[in-house]
Amino acid sequence: MITHDDIFQECENLKQVDLVEGPIHETIAALQLEEWRNDMNEEIGSINQILPTVSAGDGYNYVGEFDEGEKAQAVRTWIRSVLRKIVHYQAEHQRLLDEQVETTLQLALPQDIVMNNVLPFLELP
Repeated sequence: MITHDDIFQECENLKQVDLVEGPIHETIAALQLEEWRNDMNEEIGSINQILPTVSAGDGYNYVGEFDEGEKAQAVRTWIRSVLRKIVHYQAEHQRLLDEQVETTLQLALPQDIVMNNVLPFLELP
């Protein structure tokens, strides 16, 4: 993780982050609504709009003040935003699935079986 604000100091060429294929892309692809998938993909790509516009810092200036730059802070903020959104959409995805399962079961099974046996089983601890 990015632990220091000056980690990208003087890295003027850091203008793009490519998120490597893996679990986050699989999670996004599995989201139920296209709107959610599009929003997540836009959020992932947003860092590439931000990085070219923030300072990389240039160490100590002529009066002895230290300029650590803003790139590390921008990347940390972006990571938090991506994680916050994916957690939100995963919860919404699960809620929709639970509603669909409940509706399907209520139509397919007698009401007393659904209420007494199936729905309690589907609830999270």
